[in-house]
Amino acid sequence: MQTKTKNNHIGRKISRIRELRGMKQETLAEELGISQQAVSNIENSEKVDDVKLEEIAKALGVTKEGIENFSEESIFHNINNFNDNSVNNGPLNNFHCTFNPLDKLVEAYEENKKLYERLVQAEKDKVAYLEKLIK
Repeated sequence: MQTKTKNNHIGRKISRIRELRGMKQETLAEELGISQQAVSNIENSEKVDDVKLEEIAKALGVTKEGIENFSEESIFHNINNFNDNSVNNGPLNNFHCTFNPLDKLVEAYEENKKLYERLVQAEKDKVAYLEKLIK
């Protein structure tokens, strides 16, 4: 039963999410308009009322449910699965860049250069034609 209590300790979950976000207690306190000591008290609390939890979730950039359902195990599981899937056989596997973006940029530059040369040649032809008409 001790494990269940530990896993449902909302304050610890808030603390861990804040740490994973690279946020200090002082920063979270500023976001919430409370003191750093009040944030510390919240993080030591097993339960937090729903309204305050919504405010904290917003400040942390997560949902209330995200805090309530947070677990280190699921985070590491998701990270490991993402890495495994993205490298081996996941949905991101089909997103391989098959061309060099720099080559495409050079191609576009060359195409623009050719278009410009054709435009200049057309203008030269026009000028030659008008000069011929004047004579």
